[in-house]
Amino acid sequence: MITVRHLCKRFGELCVLRDVNAEIRRGEVISVIGPSGTGKSTFLRCLNRLEEPDGGEILIDGEDARRLSPREMAKRVAYIPQTHNPVFSYSVLDMVLMG
Repeated sequence: MITVRHLCKRFGELCVLRDVNAEIRRGEVISVIGPSGTGKSTFLRCLNRLEEPDGGEILIDGEDARRLSPREMAKRVAYIPQTHNPVFSYSVLDMVLMG
């Protein structure tokens, strides 16, 4: 389970996330929806420790996400970004074969 309590994230003067709370249970499918520029991607990046929140806490299976190693995070949480800019132009077959 992922528990988010009072999550906040700022970029300079701009407060993108303010006092966000959520509880996501194992196996549950959720949607994060809203207009462009409202913090959806930032929220997901904070959940995966790709962005450091400015306040609040994120618990993964009851443990503080900041204390989990990258290896332990990878075992518990997966993230597929909406955009990807590969360095090389691999074919689909090459990507599948690389797993």
